[in-house]
Amino acid sequence: MLSPVLCSDLAALEPEYTEADVISTVEFNQTGEFLATGDKGGRVVIFQREPQGEYNVYSTFQSHEPEFDYLKSLEIEEKINKIRWLPPHNPAHFLLTTNDKTIKLWKVSERDKRAEGYNLRDEEGRLKDLSTITTLQVPVLQPMDLLVEASPRRVFANAHAYHINSISVNSDCETYMSADDLRINLWHLSITDRSFNIVDLKPENMEDLSEVITVAEFHPHHCHLLAFSSSTGTTRLCDMRARALCDQHAKLFEEAVDPARRSFFSEIVSSVSDVKFSHSGRYLLTRDYLTAKVWDLNMENKPVETYQVHDYLRTKLCSLYESDCIFDKFECAWNGTDSVIMTGAYNNYFRMFDRASRRDVTLEASREVCKRRAVLQPRRVCVGKKRKETDVSVDSLDFRKKILHTAWHPKENIIAIAASNNLYIFQDRLMANGHHNTPELQSAPSK
Repeated sequence: MLSPVLCSDLAALEPEYTEADVISTVEFNQTGEFLATGDKGGRVVIFQREPQGEYNVYSTFQSHEPEFDYLKSLEIEEKINKIRWLPPHNPAHFLLTTNDKTIKLWKVSERDKRAEGYNLRDEEGRLKDLSTITTLQVPVLQPMDLLVEASPRRVFANAHAYHINSISVNSDCETYMSADDLRINLWHLSITDRSFNIVDLKPENMEDLSEVITVAEFHPHHCHLLAFSSSTGTTRLCDMRARALCDQHAKLFEEAVDPARRSFFSEIVSSVSDVKFSHSGRYLLTRDYLTAKVWDLNMENKPVETYQVHDYLRTKLCSLYESDCIFDKFECAWNGTDSVIMTGAYNNYFRMFDRASRRDVTLEASREVCKRRAVLQPRRVCVGKKRKETDVSVDSLDFRKKILHTAWHPKENIIAIAASNNLYIFQDRLMANGHHNTPELQSAPSK
C-alpha cells in the first residue's frame, strides 16, 4: 500500500530532554502550509512549508504558564492539550490553544515595515520636549527584516470545573466548543466572559457517575451537529437544533459486546480516546485502546470497518494496567480523500490502513532509523517465534516509546508524527493513478 519512506534530518537533536519538551499536540492548518505543535512546557512551535517542500520553524511562543488555583488549592499545568486553527480570512493566522483550564486565541502575523519620523517621539520611542518641535513631518514606512509576531487576542477562562480535553471550531467560523470530563460549552469567538453549556453529564450525586466525556468534535459542514465520545466506548451525535441542552442525543454509536468476552479490562480498553469526522462528513473515525473503527452516520448499531491496531497486546493487558499504559490516549487521522486512516502505537510505531484494499502497514518513527536518505522498512510485531530477522517480538516492545499524536495534511499525503520531543514529517508522493513516486521523510525538533 505504501512505498518505502526516505529520511532527512533537519537538525541534530540533543539526546537529553526534559518532560516540558515532550510534544502534546500536533495540528495542520486548513491549507496544510502551516503545522503547529504544543508541548508540556506550554510552548507552541509553528512550522511553515517552504517552496521545496520542507517544513521549517516559522514562529515559537509561550502560550501558557503554570498557574495555581488558590480557591481549590490546585496546580494548573502549562501543558498544551489541544491546538485548533481558525479558517484564514486575512494574511494573519489565528489559532486556539488550551491547557487544562484556560483557552487562548492567538494571532500570528508578519511585519516587514516599520514607521519612522514621528513628531512627538524620537527614534528610541521617548517623548520629545514639545518646546523643541518647530515643524511637523509625515511618518513614513521603511523596510525591515521580516518579523513574525504572536499576540494573544482573547482569553477564555473560568468556564470549566474539570480538565479540558477537547476544543473544536465550528464550520460557521464564529463559534467553537470546549469539552471537559462532564460538560461541553459553546463559545462565541468574540465573547470571553460567558459561554453556553450544551452538554452536562454531571449527576446530582457524584457517586452515580458512570461515564466521562473523553473527546468532542464539530461536524465539518453542518454547524448544528457535534459528536462526543465517552469512557464507556459510546459516541453520541447531537443536533443543536433539537434543544438547547443536548443531553438527549440524536444518534448513539455503540457496538454490542459479547458477554462471554467481557473481562476486567473490557471497559478500560473500550474507552474512546479520539473521534474524527471524515472530510466528507459521512463517517466517524473512533480510536479506543486496541482498535480503530469507522462508523457510517446512517448506521448506529455497529461500525462499518474495524481495524486491529495492536491486537497482540491482549495478552499483556495486566502488565499494561499495572504500568498505567492501558490509559494512554492515542489519536487518529484521515487522509485528505478519506481513503486511508492512521493512528499510533508503541515502540514508536504507527499504523496505516487502506480502506479499499484493507491492507495495512506498520512504520517506525525514531531517530535511530531516520538517518539521512535512509529507507524506512515496514515493521512486523510477532507473538510467537520470529519469521524474519527484522521481526520484533511483542515482549521486546518499549512501552515508554509511544506515538500518541498524529496529523495528516488536509490535501496531500504528508503526515506529522510526534514522538516524545521529536516531530517527524513523512512525505509520500502519490500520483493520481495510484502509483508511487519517490517518497521522502523529514524530521524536525520540537523547538
